[in-house]
Amino acid sequence: MRNFKSVLLKPLTIGIALIILVAITTIGLNPANSAPTTSNGQLLWYGQSAFKLTTASGKVLLIDPWLTNPGNPNGKTDLAKLDHADLILITHGHFDHVGNAVEIAKKTQAKLVSTADLGQALVRYSGYPKELVPMDTQGNFGGELNLLNNEVKITFVSALHSSAIDSTGSPANYAGNPGGFIISLKNGPAIYHTGDTDLFVEMALIPQLTKVNVMLTCIGDKYTMGPKRAAIATSLVKPTIVVPMHYGIFNLPGTPAAFAQELQQAGVKSQLKVMKVGESMNL
Repeated sequence: MRNFKSVLLKPLTIGIALIILVAITTIGLNPANSAPTTSNGQLLWYGQSAFKLTTASGKVLLIDPWLTNPGNPNGKTDLAKLDHADLILITHGHFDHVGNAVEIAKKTQAKLVSTADLGQALVRYSGYPKELVPMDTQGNFGGELNLLNNEVKITFVSALHSSAIDSTGSPANYAGNPGGFIISLKNGPAIYHTGDTDLFVEMALIPQLTKVNVMLTCIGDKYTMGPKRAAIATSLVKPTIVVPMHYGIFNLPGTPAAFAQELQQAGVKSQLKVMKVGESMNL
């Protein structure tokens, strides 16, 4: 009787084991995949055009870091708590994009990524520490920088706008030409920050060179393109996700709702992601 039970149970046990093995493999719970899926990075919006991009390894890039803008009720707290940054990227010289960059640089020793003209202007007129504006983080449109041990590649992209730095008691000072950035993370997504710009036809060339996963686009109107032109820009760039920025303060008329309507009317297939100030999204 014991031998009969043993013979009967043996194939049953093997069968159950095979079923479990197949199930584990199918749902990805085998030992090789037991670790949770890691993010390719994280993007946080401070309002206006200010973003914090954190890579998978913990490197921190700040873009147009006006943390204390009127749209961010926690701006002063955010600025006080920020104790680490590796790079500060600035698209052009206007105050709402330079923002708190100098204060942050002095506290964190973050190097400046900008056009060479803007870098020189920020050192001369805004007090950005000269030693934090090295040649290896300066560039110009069409150029690419591989930084942070090749963890990020930054491409300088042109923009249609203006650029100047104000000095108290004197006229605005030349600060190079305005631009944007395409930030490509190693083994991860590419993020296109338009800076302040109008629609321009060369945007159609961007997807031929880089697949943009996330496009951060100004929509405010008056000083930049508004929702309709931003929707056309999105159709040219063809990002997977588009995030509106540079709206909601200074009485700018452009709104995410209007942008959503224009995207729909233009038949744009990109996913619209409207972020709240202080919200983060995984990349």
